Amino acid sequence: MVVGVLVSRELKMIALDRIDRLMDFAKRHAVERPEIARKAILLAMRIAQKARVRIPKKYKRMFCRKCGTSFWTPNSFTIRVRDRRSTHIVIKCMRCGYIKRIPVNKT
Repeated sequence: MVVGVLVSRELKMIALDRIDRLMDFAKRHAVERPEIARKAILLAMRIAQKARVRIPKKYKRMFCRKCGTSFWTPNSFTIRVRDRRSTHIVIKCMRCGYIKRIPVNKT
């Protein structure tokens, strides 16, 4: 029982390390080779799904959840700030049309 917990913890650490490396790779190659960056992002999403870990928030907001397009490339997304209901940021993917809403706290 204890051995299973250690293996699971090690597996999650390895998965997070690989996700970090793949996202850095995608960020470096997003402008000149967007299709390779997209495949790296999709692979990172698959690794996170198999290892049952969440993609860190700093990376989660940098790609489209639906199609895997990176938001590091120009003209791949639009950003708007909305004040309806509650203030939030709307990020729209220009490739597939997916809309990501991020709540903003007023201070």
